[in-house]
Amino acid sequence: MGAPKLSCLASLVLCAQAAASPKTAPPAQPVQRTVKERTRLEIRWQQNAEARQETLAEVRARLRPALRLAGALQIALLNNRDFLAGFEDIGVSAADLREVGFWKNPGLDLSVRFPDRPAPGANWEETVAFDLLDTLLIPLRKRVATDQLAATQLRVTDAALRLVAEVKTAMYQLEADTPLVTRRQTLLEIQKGAVDLAQRQHEAGNISDLALAKQQALYNTARLDLLAIETAQRQHREEVNRLLGLWGPDTAWELGESLPPLPERDPDLRGLESLAVAQRPDLAAAQKELSGVVRALGLTKTYRYLGALSFGANTERETEGTHLTGPQLSLELPLFNQGQARIARGEAELRRAERKVEALAIGIRADVRAQHVQLTALREKTRFYQTQVVPTRQAITENTLLFYNGMLVGGFQLFEARAEQIEAEQQAVETLRDYWVARAELERTVGGALRGRTPGKAPLTQQKP
Repeated sequence: MGAPKLSCLASLVLCAQAAASPKTAPPAQPVQRTVKERTRLEIRWQQNAEARQETLAEVRARLRPALRLAGALQIALLNNRDFLAGFEDIGVSAADLREVGFWKNPGLDLSVRFPDRPAPGANWEETVAFDLLDTLLIPLRKRVATDQLAATQLRVTDAALRLVAEVKTAMYQLEADTPLVTRRQTLLEIQKGAVDLAQRQHEAGNISDLALAKQQALYNTARLDLLAIETAQRQHREEVNRLLGLWGPDTAWELGESLPPLPERDPDLRGLESLAVAQRPDLAAAQKELSGVVRALGLTKTYRYLGALSFGANTERETEGTHLTGPQLSLELPLFNQGQARIARGEAELRRAERKVEALAIGIRADVRAQHVQLTALREKTRFYQTQVVPTRQAITENTLLFYNGMLVGGFQLFEARAEQIEAEQQAVETLRDYWVARAELERTVGGALRGRTPGKAPLTQQKP
């Protein structure tokens, strides 16, 4: 085949390839848009060292002068290494989509045969061919790869929302630790005062060894409780450091806010299940994967009788100088393997994907109901502590003090009343903390913030199970 013929074939391939590769939007844009809408937080695809350095500078700026919940959430999405590694799955899927849009490179076969007797020249044969079947399948494969990219984008979105919920939980626990430590320190001081009083009365012979030992045991318990809560505080702080991707000097931040108060109301369960099913990214990803399986199965069934199929041109120059040129077609005959196993495998994969989508949707609905029940119970419990238990204990302490001043009760009764008040206040803080943790879990289950969300605003989800 001459050079002009090869040039024409190459030009035809390049023109067709250019027409089949339209420009598309940045692959990370749907993830960034959805996370922004649902959390008001920003995600960046840090694709070079300069972008990474700019992000690190912003992270350090958000750590000063004090770390708050909003800043912690943004830092996590910009700096958590596990999330950033998972974010690169979008780049991998986008590259796969681009790859399936290319034609396979044509093959060139060249053979030279020399005659065994005198002749004007050697026998030359040249063949240029490309895989015709692969070219025909490009549009269908691109649809499958597009579904896979969309599923990857949804998985990354789900990972972002999961990370947000984890950071909220860790921050709520840390914010609750400060008042808990303060109350444990106060309780330890109360028990120390009771022990000092018991020792003086024991020396005066007013109380027995047993009574002194009981006060000492209460003091020891208070010391251990304080140690436990201080240890938990350090562990919660390190959990925040891990989620935010902080190490070295960056871990020397100060906490800038306390646990938020109980909100006025909780979201209504009515419509919450539908909202969760409509906007959960992992469910939408499973649906996209199901669409990909359907397309792949259809592709297998449509071309089950076609094996290798290539088309090209062949030219041969005889020893006397004659050229023979013409088209060449290579076709695999489906005599034995007609794709039966591939179809059976595809059908099994389709049934498996359908069951997974159904199971996930059912699980989401059940989780929403269960977590809503838990959130409602914690709200009632928190309110009860704040309006009944703690005020009652405060009143008992105040009245006991009056009785003590009137010499109607002893010092141990006053210490006991004050200690029980501190215990009630601590339980109120723990219950409020548990409420906010449960709320973060419900937000994660629903797939976004609970306020201002409607089923119609789920840009990445188009199908319902």
